[in-house]
Amino acid sequence: MASDARNHVTEESTPGALTGAVLGSPSVVTRTGTAGAPVAPAAPEGRPAEGRGAAPAAAPAPVLLPEASGPRDAVTRLRSHGCWYPSASADGTEAAFICDRGGVPQLWAGPVDGDEVHLLDSLPDPVKEVSWSPDGRWIAYTTAPGGGEHTRVMCVRPDGTGRRILAGADPGHTAYLGCWAHDGSAVAVTLAAPPARPLTDGAGPARADTVPPVNWADRGGRATLLGGIPYESVKTAGRAVTSVDALAPEVPSVRSDGGLSAYLIDPDGPASPVLLATETHAATLRVCDISRDGRLVLLRRGPRGRREAVVRRTADSATTCTLPVADGDPWIGRFSPDGRTLWLRSDADREYAALVAVALGADGRPHGRSVVTERQDSDLDLLAFSRDGHTAALSWNERGASRLELAEIPPARRAPHGPLPTTHVRLPHEVVTRVEAAGPRGLLSALSGSQRRPGIWSASDGVSLRRTPWSSRDEDAVGPGRPPVRPVLLRLTARDGLPLSGWYYRAPGRPPGAPAPCVIHLHGGPEEQERPIFSPLYHELTGRGLDVFAPDVRGSSGHGRSFVDADLGAGRFAALDDVADCAAHAVAAGPADPTRLAVMGRSYGGYLTFASLVHHPDLFRTGVAVCGMSDFATFFAGTEPWLAESAAHKYGHPERDRELLRALSPMTRIDALRVPVLAVHGEHDTNVPPGESEQFVRAARDRGIPAELLTLRDEGHDFLRADNRRLFRRAAADWLQRHLTA
Repeated sequence: MASDARNHVTEESTPGALTGAVLGSPSVVTRTGTAGAPVAPAAPEGRPAEGRGAAPAAAPAPVLLPEASGPRDAVTRLRSHGCWYPSASADGTEAAFICDRGGVPQLWAGPVDGDEVHLLDSLPDPVKEVSWSPDGRWIAYTTAPGGGEHTRVMCVRPDGTGRRILAGADPGHTAYLGCWAHDGSAVAVTLAAPPARPLTDGAGPARADTVPPVNWADRGGRATLLGGIPYESVKTAGRAVTSVDALAPEVPSVRSDGGLSAYLIDPDGPASPVLLATETHAATLRVCDISRDGRLVLLRRGPRGRREAVVRRTADSATTCTLPVADGDPWIGRFSPDGRTLWLRSDADREYAALVAVALGADGRPHGRSVVTERQDSDLDLLAFSRDGHTAALSWNERGASRLELAEIPPARRAPHGPLPTTHVRLPHEVVTRVEAAGPRGLLSALSGSQRRPGIWSASDGVSLRRTPWSSRDEDAVGPGRPPVRPVLLRLTARDGLPLSGWYYRAPGRPPGAPAPCVIHLHGGPEEQERPIFSPLYHELTGRGLDVFAPDVRGSSGHGRSFVDADLGAGRFAALDDVADCAAHAVAAGPADPTRLAVMGRSYGGYLTFASLVHHPDLFRTGVAVCGMSDFATFFAGTEPWLAESAAHKYGHPERDRELLRALSPMTRIDALRVPVLAVHGEHDTNVPPGESEQFVRAARDRGIPAELLTLRDEGHDFLRADNRRLFRRAAADWLQRHLTA
């Protein structure tokens, strides 16, 4: 399971106030002195948004915190640090960003062309997202208290004063950051309230009133290619899909309640929060843009594999336009300055996401759409716009590497648009992880690559990129004497004919052709993608003499929409076969030693690790499963409600597909386990609860199989603290080295 926000953590080796807007009132929020330009209205009194019968989570109340003014220094513990997730000030001369130079991802800010950066929040809670207000008065950001999955939205002034919690202060609540109103008067926040009642009375199956409606996840079973052709890559003959003990004790498989509510919040405090949208049984809900006149709001919602861009009128909460968008970066698009065109990163009716222009009428309804920029066999990975909306930055995913382009958008044009000409921006490294506007024409790009730590690069002219002084130098990525391994792309064909690929990291110093112990490393998601960026884990493993093959099995992003959908439902059995096929190819082309193979992965990759060890018990000598699911029934019962909603589309419905999920669960085949296993988990993981690792390790030990569990303190689903990441990396390498080289 992958969270929405991308993680790029590294480790060692006063204008006018808001007026009006009472929650539930049809009035609009305006800034004094802006000629009454509306920002957003509330949903009409007594009328649920979008007619879903949903009661919104209680509006959050800002919580003031002690002042954090003035530049402060962190104790620098990392020899080489990473910087990522930049957001520029209004004029583009300064940037707020996330940096882990103090050992944990924290909020920093400073001049783009200078090195006098300062720490804006010295708390040890990891920071995940950052957004500087368009008027320059506030910096909003999300933190993860205790390192867990429950996040809160905070804001602080650029000088460190006025620090406060905007949403997520209450225990059990989670808040996500949305966009700013274009005048900087308010910021959108999504609030996920905890379930209001327990799922069961402590024994027996879930109560009838906890079972979700039939449309809880309305797409299951096999994947389909575009055009509705069944994807027949899965041969279920001989699979124990339905031969499950129907008399086995049932466990609760869904969470009750759950819902997401999006509010517009004034950081200054005078105006009440304004409700923008609320949905029960929601998988995700993020406010991506608000039109400059306040009439329309752009939302991203839906489960993984079925994300949607939704345009909603703020006057009556009516949905006017819905269009599929690709998984990946949540910032899916933006309205044109006049609100008559919606620019989207969409894969509607396509294999690969492209830049799409949707013409909108005065009522917000679509009047035609056109693909204006596309690339063959490449997804539009990231999309950002200049402050004036006249320039778009497009980052394309070309087999894992990035291609950055700029497109000039002519003013006052209506769709259907013709193709837009683009200008190529040369990149010093392989992968763009974020791109943001900086001033009228500038850019801030977060880059990563196989030879460096994450860093931020600026371009005042939009074309020539230069490293910011406070980002690490390339030569400081690792200690002297052992440079990073540059991976080689390998291509293979799965047993059912589906093309696969992955990156092979060869341990240095080994003679060409000499068989090597090899770790098959599987990424999370499953919709993530293996990309050629520097991995301290891979660097550790290759330094121990172990090769690493990191493939994209079916379900991964970056290879087209059909590839992403190819593991739905019973297609997951084919994904397990992909792991075995990738291991065989590593032996044939690596070359890996067939007698010294291991499997390892995080999140969904952790699930694949557990599952591969029991479905292919003679293939691997050991496995390391990190934050992986071991039983889908207990996973659905324990994960966050909105994550359960999203996961059901990908894995299967926990009630309607109960037998399929049992057959896919590693715990169902635990008797087949024959090799030692190490499980690693964060103690505060509510995405995949730690019990998933605990029960697998316990069952292995009960059967006499060596098994260990490493629990990392103050961590959630992502390991964010440098000391814990170092501990994990070295513990995993010790385990693999011991079992593969002994």
